[in-house]
This record gives sequence, structure tokens and C-alpha cells, in this order.
Amino acid sequence: MTKDFPIDDLRAKFPALGRAAPFVYFDNAAGAQAPQSVLDTVAMHLLDFNVQRGGRYPKSVEVDRVIAAARAKVATWINAREPSEICFGMNATSFIRLVSLAIGQTLEAPRNRIVVTDLDHDANVATWLALKRMGAEFDWWKMRDDGKLHVEDLVPLLDERTRIVACNSVSHALGSLLDVAAVARAAHAVGAELFVDSVHYGPHALADVQAWDCDYLVCSGYKAFAPHMGFLWGRREKLTALPTFREEFIPDEPPYKIEAGTFIYENVAGMGAAVDYFEALGRELSTTSNTPRGAIETAMNAIRAYEQDLSRAMLEALAEVDATVYGIANPARTAERVPTISFNLGGYRPADVVERMSDMGIGIRDGHMYAPRLMGRLGLAMDRGCIRASLVHYNSLEEVARFGEALKKIAA
Repeated sequence: MTKDFPIDDLRAKFPALGRAAPFVYFDNAAGAQAPQSVLDTVAMHLLDFNVQRGGRYPKSVEVDRVIAAARAKVATWINAREPSEICFGMNATSFIRLVSLAIGQTLEAPRNRIVVTDLDHDANVATWLALKRMGAEFDWWKMRDDGKLHVEDLVPLLDERTRIVACNSVSHALGSLLDVAAVARAAHAVGAELFVDSVHYGPHALADVQAWDCDYLVCSGYKAFAPHMGFLWGRREKLTALPTFREEFIPDEPPYKIEAGTFIYENVAGMGAAVDYFEALGRELSTTSNTPRGAIETAMNAIRAYEQDLSRAMLEALAEVDATVYGIANPARTAERVPTISFNLGGYRPADVVERMSDMGIGIRDGHMYAPRLMGRLGLAMDRGCIRASLVHYNSLEEVARFGEALKKIAA
């Protein structure tokens, strides 16, 4: 796919890349750049429609229209059954907390056990562990030494006492993909629910909540080329049943019962524009994509294939300097991962390597990656952690080559 993927034309759509050149953005797991179309949409909203929704005058009516349109676009993006299942808000963490608190209020023995993992971002662990005071008990689904969660390790943890399984669709630290549909089948077989943290999945591959058959999913726009915002998807009947805070004049139905207070409308408009970006890319790549979802699928499949080339090149560059890669390190297994790679380089402190990289114009990250249990499994101290390079589809093989040369200079 590499020669067919329009990387140069695509990079031109992201003005931040040109403005920062020759700087290399390899810290996309902490937040990706936005295409010009998203920036234009946000600016237009602030310039022309920066008012509260719910009014009768044209500008306020337009805000209502923009939010409804963005809801429908995001529903198409993740293949929700209906737009009302999409709830907008500040970020994924706040939505995980909202759902966990609601689940905590409805816990009853014996179905009071929650499965969490030692691979996830702590936002999808600590929020559930906080329910211990509400009677929750916990089972730990542990990753194997290959840096992956295996469904066969989950099955023995599940029985009629399991209320919900909380896991990711791809690791934000190791880049390991998970077979979400298989997890859903295992959970539902014992009457449990499945909550998926899909924050890191959005920019890399096509989510499909119907095919996955999960019950809840959270995602953040800022990793998927949109502004800072988040959204929650849930089966409508599940969201309807959740006990949530709402003001008395707010309808007791989704999405309204979930969206307490005023969220950032211009960022929601930007999220809708990010979905438009995927659709437009798909139409550029194929003239046979005659539906929005079909065009998005075309774009995400092309992105997925191109990013496997990036993963392969990154892993080969790391192997040349004998770096320790955590998780899947074999370049032949890139289908099992995204180009988010955590590693350490010899005896060097991660912070020193990252600072040296910064001096050479490459932005990567060091630390614990907000995953204390994962650091423990990897035998890494929280105050040192590891190094993470995280790429997306606007990164190039030329940038990977620069990264590799920089690594060699540091290792030497």
C-alpha cells in the first residue's frame, strides 16, 4: 500500500506539519494534529455561531443543527444503530467515571464482580476500582508476556457473578490490538456487559460497535484529528437504564440524560469535520465508495495497511540499535498492532533519550504512560518508565528513517 497511499498530498492537509517542519510529530498518542478542514470548521463556528443552543433565532438553531449533524456523523463512523446513542462531553475519562458510578449504584450480589486489566490506561482501571466501597469485587485479566490480552485467559474469570468487563480495543502504550468481538461473546455468554476504551483505536482502524457487539464505548476526538472532546456510545437500552444526574427539565433519555451541562460546541463541530475528513479521504482513494460508511471504511482500511508499513519500519529501526521493545517486536506481526511502540534503549534513562531526540527535532514521550500496573508488569519504575513513539497515517517513512538515524547517534 505504501506507494499507493497519497502521503505527500495527505500531509499537505495538515498545516501544523508544514508550520513545524522539520520537526517530527511522533507523540500522536498524546494528541494528533488536525487537518485544515477541521480547523476551518471550528473557526467558523466560533466566528459565526458562538451562541447557546436551544434558541429560536437562526444562529442558535444552527448550533442545534451542527450538534445533530455531528452526532449522526460519529454514529456512522463507529456504526452505531442510531445517533441518539452518541453522547458528547469533555473527555473519555469523565464518561468512564459516569458509567462506572452508574454501574456502582446498581450493583447487587452475587452479580457484583468487575473484570479489569493490567494493560489498560488507569482511567479504565481506577474508575472501576473506586467502586469497591459500593460493594464491587474484582478479577484481573492479565496480559501475557507478548504484551497482549488473550481471550482464553479471560474466560476462566467469567461466571454468573460477573457484571461487566472493562478493557481497551488497542493498548495506548504497547499498541497491541484486541479481538473485541471475541471478548463480547465471552462476556455475554455469562450475562455480563462489555465496556470498551477505544480512545486509542479511532485514528488507526475502523471501529464497529455492532460487529463488536459491545455494550459501551468511549473515544476522544483529540487523538482522531479533532479538537479536545470526548464521546460515549452505549446501546440505547443500556443508556436509558443508567441512573445518571440530570436537571429536572432534561429528558430522562439518551443522549440528553448523559450530557449534563454545556459542552464545547465548536469542538463537537470539529469532531464532525474529522469524520468528514475520513469520508473525503475514502472517496479520494476509491470512486466505488458510494455511501459515507463505505468511504470511511475505504479510508480506514488504507490507513491500516499504510500504518503496518510504518510499524514494520519502526521495529526494524529499533532492532538495529538493540532497543528493548515492550510487546510485539516482530516486524512480521504488524497485523497485531498499531504503530504505537514503547521501548527502552540500553542503560539510558528514558528522559535523556527523549531530550536528545527533542534536540534533533523529533517529539516522542517518556514516563509511565498513565499505566502503573503495566509498568509493574514490565518491571519498570514509575519515575522512569519507558519511551513511547506513536505514529499515525500522516507520518512518513522518511521520518522513520530520521528517527532511526537519531537513535543510532544516541546509542553511539
